[in-house]
Amino acid sequence: MAEKKEFSVWDPAIAVPFIKSNEGCRLASYRDPAGVWTVGYGSTRLASGNPVIRNIKITQEEADELLESELYRLRDVLSRSVRVAVTQGQFIALLDFAYNCGAGALRRSTLLKLFNAGKVINAGYEFKRWARAGGRELPGLVRRREAEKELFLS
Repeated sequence: MAEKKEFSVWDPAIAVPFIKSNEGCRLASYRDPAGVWTVGYGSTRLASGNPVIRNIKITQEEADELLESELYRLRDVLSRSVRVAVTQGQFIALLDFAYNCGAGALRRSTLLKLFNAGKVINAGYEFKRWARAGGRELPGLVRRREAEKELFLS
């Protein structure tokens, strides 16, 4: 049986390889499939807190720092919403989901409501409902949500 801990106890660094594999890294700003200016591993804000805009360039070190900083912030935000102990796989899956879709999306989701109610399997199948961006289903998001589901249920 996998060890379970409070969400706030897990170190976000364990999620970095999974998130990097899903995001890829671009050191020059670009618009994501939903049209949002993004840089690094999908960051929409710079270290200064300013939004990413056209013609932004960062270093690999800055991309890594942005990702790590955002993951610690998300862990702290989600610690107030995830009311049950989680396995490492659940922690990584929920952190990746929140990184990609936003903490607000996770907090309002049926996925989190079911998980907090102890309906883990039902919650796991909710990931697939979040495979759209810009109004259309994207194959990359379908694969990502499936990988999150597998981690979550493992």
